[in-house]
Amino acid sequence: MKAAICTQYGESDAIEVQDMPKPTPKKGEVLIKVMASSCTAADNMMRQGKPYFGRLFLGLTKPKHPITGTGFAGVIEELGEQVELFKVHDEVFGESVFGAGSNAEYLCVPQDALMLHKPNNISFEEAAPICDGALTSLNFLKDVANLQVGQRILINGASGSLGCAAVQLAKYYGAHVTGVCSTKNIDLVKSLGADEVIDYTQQNFESITDHFHVIYDTVGKRSFKACLAALKDQGQFISPVLSLGLLMQVFKTGLFSALNKGKKAKFSATGIRPPKELRPLLQELLSVIDQGAFTTNIDKRFALDDIQAAHEYVATGHKIGNIVIIPS
Repeated sequence: MKAAICTQYGESDAIEVQDMPKPTPKKGEVLIKVMASSCTAADNMMRQGKPYFGRLFLGLTKPKHPITGTGFAGVIEELGEQVELFKVHDEVFGESVFGAGSNAEYLCVPQDALMLHKPNNISFEEAAPICDGALTSLNFLKDVANLQVGQRILINGASGSLGCAAVQLAKYYGAHVTGVCSTKNIDLVKSLGADEVIDYTQQNFESITDHFHVIYDTVGKRSFKACLAALKDQGQFISPVLSLGLLMQVFKTGLFSALNKGKKAKFSATGIRPPKELRPLLQELLSVIDQGAFTTNIDKRFALDDIQAAHEYVATGHKIGNIVIIPS
């Protein structure tokens, strides 16, 4: 099979598409023929081994798992022994974190991994990025921020994968949504349901005072300190992009939130939460999809052979929604 391999940390040219033996499912595993997989900003960071403390999980000097990619959608082709939750020909989607990568023609995952049957009303391409983008945003909105009906939320990076999902989900859960994006993406963010859109090339939202219950920085470009004035008392600054500065603010505001009128910085590593905790969120997300309140926005599709170009495009920071990799 063909697979995208990264055996050392570096730029996009550290990835090579190679022929590898087709994997065989072990006890409790299923073999999936991958129909589509994802390429994300997190994949870019993992390929570079950044932030450096992330190498404690990824591999100190080189990636532990050389095949890139986490999100996938495909068809089960073979079962290992004692598999009871799935059968051959089932269409599935999910995420493989800290294990076999998804940017390949085939993938083996445990039957109890973060994986569900793919609904008939979404395509493989629409399903592949769901756990990378939409599930992360749902985790932040519900479990991290506990977003409530009528609260005001600002979403920085509203036209990216996490942002597109967050705008739709926050609106679904009854919040007043302000999206932040560039001029060319204003219409897109409005179409996703944002009540207001701020063009960051024309206005700095940090100058707004005492306005938002939640600020969700999906792209890690702002800081808790810079957003402090824009937050209401007891407001929350949340971001999935971990840095040393954010880590320090999470620790500091967790212990001394009274110093900032109860305002807090929060972080969650969604991908390392146990599948048993994430599966109910994913089921809830499928319910939102079934109601027509969420759609996957796909910016570009790349062939597996063009995986370097996909990483380079993601690295520009200007992708709109999701990037999908097609194995063949």
